[in-house]
Amino acid sequence: MIRPLVIGGKTYPNNLIQGPLAGLSCAPFRRLTWQFSQPAFSCTEMISCKTLLHSPLSLQQRFVKIDPQEGPVCFQLSSNNPAELAEATKRVTEYGAHIINLNCGCPVKKIRSKGAGSSLLTNPTQLYQLITAMKQNTHLPVSVKIRVEGNSSDKFNAEVARVVSDAGADFLVVHGRHWTEHYETPCSHDDIRFFVETLKIPVIGNGDISCLSSLKMMLDTGCAGIMIGRAGVGQPWLIKQLIAEFQGEHFIKPSSYIIRDSFVGHVKDLAILLNNEKFSVLQARKFAKYYARSLENKVEFCAEMNLCETLTSLESIAFRYFHSSIT
Repeated sequence: MIRPLVIGGKTYPNNLIQGPLAGLSCAPFRRLTWQFSQPAFSCTEMISCKTLLHSPLSLQQRFVKIDPQEGPVCFQLSSNNPAELAEATKRVTEYGAHIINLNCGCPVKKIRSKGAGSSLLTNPTQLYQLITAMKQNTHLPVSVKIRVEGNSSDKFNAEVARVVSDAGADFLVVHGRHWTEHYETPCSHDDIRFFVETLKIPVIGNGDISCLSSLKMMLDTGCAGIMIGRAGVGQPWLIKQLIAEFQGEHFIKPSSYIIRDSFVGHVKDLAILLNNEKFSVLQARKFAKYYARSLENKVEFCAEMNLCETLTSLESIAFRYFHSSIT
C-alpha cells in the first residue's frame, strides 16, 4: 500500500523514496524531485568517508550541499573503517542529514577491493562494527542498503538479516539483485520478501520500479516502502505519478516546455553547485537521454548533446527540440 512511512520515530507522509544514483543524486536533481513529487525523502549519491573527512569542503559540495528548497535528505556513506565511519556520521549529522545510510551494495571493483560496498555482505563482523559505529555517533535513523543472494552461490541473506537486526539498524533497503547481476537480470522479489518476513524493522524494496505494475509487484512483497532508482532520472514527477495512478487518479505528465525548462534548470544549477560550467555540461550529456524519453527525434537530440560544450549551446539545443506537448 501507499501509506505513511514510520522510521526511527518519525513519520513521512508517503513511503516512496528517490534512491541514490552515482553521478546524479546531488542537490539540483533532488530539488527537482521534491518540487514535482515530494517523496518521503531523497538520497545523496554514495559518499566516500575519506572524501568527506579529508577533502576541502569546496570539493565536497557536490556530495554534501542541501538545497533549501528540497525535502528530507538521506546521506549515503561508504567505508570499511568503523572509526572513519563514526567521524563521517558525526559530520553529516552536522551538515543537516535527516537519515544516514551505509552502502553495502555497490558492485564496482574499486569499491569492493577496498572492503566496502557489496564486499561487506560476506563480512558480518565488519558489517556489525560499522552499523554500531553509526548508531553510536548520531541521533538520526541509521539504515543499510544491500544486495541479495539472487541466483548466485552466495548464502548471506540470513546472516546479513541477523547482523542488521543485532546492530540496531532502524531500517533496511534491499536491492533485489546479487552484486554480480546486471540490470538485464530481473529483480528478485523473493529475496526481498525473505527480509520482510525475517526482520521486525521496516524493509524498503528497490529494483526495477518504473510503472504502476512494477510498483504493485514490489508492494506485494510486503515491504514497508519503495525506493525508485534510475526511472526517476529525467522524470522527477514519477513518484507523484505512481502515487496518483495507484490511487486510481488520472495523471497528466508535464508539457514539453516544462520538461525542457527542468532539464536546462538542472544543468544550470549543477554548474553553480560545481562552479564548473564545462563539467556540468559533460554530466548533462549522460542524463540528457532520460529527459528526452518522449521526444520523437530523441536520437538527433542526443547526438547534438554529445557535441555540446557550453550552457548557451545546451539551452539552444533544448529550445529547438522541446517544442510540442508530450502526453
